Amino acid sequence: MTLRDTLSLSFRTVRSNKLRTGITVAIIALGITALIGINTAIAAIRQKFLESFSTMGATGFTLRYQEPRRHFNNEEVKKEKKGARKEKKSNMGKPITKTQAEAFKSTYHFPALVSTSLMGARDAIVSYENKKTNPNVYVIGGDENYTSLNGFSVLYGRDLNTLDIQTSRNVCLIGKDVATRFFGESFERPLDKVIRINNIPFRIIGTLKPKGSTFGRSLDNIIITSYSNVRRFLNSNPNASFNIQVKVPDIKLIDGAIGEATGTFRTIRKLTVTETDNFMVDKSDSFAEMLIRNLSFITVAALLIGVITLVGAAIGLMNIMLVAVTERTKEIGLVKAIGGKRKNVRYQFLYESIIISLLGAGIGIVLGIILGNVVGILLSTSFVVPWDWVFTGVLICSLVGLLAGLYPAIKAARLNPIEALRYE
Repeated sequence: MTLRDTLSLSFRTVRSNKLRTGITVAIIALGITALIGINTAIAAIRQKFLESFSTMGATGFTLRYQEPRRHFNNEEVKKEKKGARKEKKSNMGKPITKTQAEAFKSTYHFPALVSTSLMGARDAIVSYENKKTNPNVYVIGGDENYTSLNGFSVLYGRDLNTLDIQTSRNVCLIGKDVATRFFGESFERPLDKVIRINNIPFRIIGTLKPKGSTFGRSLDNIIITSYSNVRRFLNSNPNASFNIQVKVPDIKLIDGAIGEATGTFRTIRKLTVTETDNFMVDKSDSFAEMLIRNLSFITVAALLIGVITLVGAAIGLMNIMLVAVTERTKEIGLVKAIGGKRKNVRYQFLYESIIISLLGAGIGIVLGIILGNVVGILLSTSFVVPWDWVFTGVLICSLVGLLAGLYPAIKAARLNPIEALRYE
């Protein structure tokens, strides 16, 4: 018997036992669906993280307010290393003020782009003539560099400029959702119109290019004005802290930029040499990297679920192949009687086992990619195919088929043809 004959016979045998094959394929497909589906979803989430939290790329960082650390007992204080900088309680828990943020921007001379911002209302009501929005519009206070450092771009009109910030003019940029709500699909119509944000008039100077949504929140349901206006009108917390964003032109400069920024801001915050920093320095992609690292636990869980399911499927497949050997004893004897060799019989049963496993792998991979990309659709990401896990799934299923069919194939090959022909 040639290889082609053996494969053809294996395919015919698999097709002739539809119910048995279908059940085994379904079990294998379930394990691969879990493995591929979860990892496809993780790939979509990872892609969204990188898009959402790394708008400045690897060349940016943020100076922000640091919450005061709380010691629950004296042991934690005693554990601090000797010679380390001390925490001065009077310096901890202090928000970054407007004066400090502006002082940093004027005294930081490193070749970098600097932006100062302040979070405004998260539930602002915007109105125009007789229309108004739901109380879910985000209002952010920035400066002339805010849009560039946060992935926004002006589609029509102009960006905020230095004069807008210095004079606190009531001007703003609006996102696509706000523009569509009041002015339809035209992005040019809103220019120079006056809207009211929480009943305070603002003139529209530009419309922002659409950005889509992230984690259920629209990035287009947004208004950007100067941080001075947010501080005056749209932030109810008098102790709200400013954020300072810095972006350098080359990733090679990032460590030097962070070092100089830390030194400059320590001077502005009036910290002595022996005192610890009372502010945080976050690289723009650090939060995304932290979340992506946490996703590795889900990947391990998916692998465990897939392996456990496939071990069960392998046991079931081996049992089915052993039953097939018993049922087809006379057929095996006939093959040997007409000149079939042991290896032909062995290969036939191995091929059957591998064919069933690969059918399960194919169905599981397709279902897993579809289910995983449902998450991608909800997060508005592009279509994701985790090719590394696809090849891993095929390899695992091939091994499952080989191992599950090995013992039944050897058992079938060792049958005595005379005794096999007499088997009833």
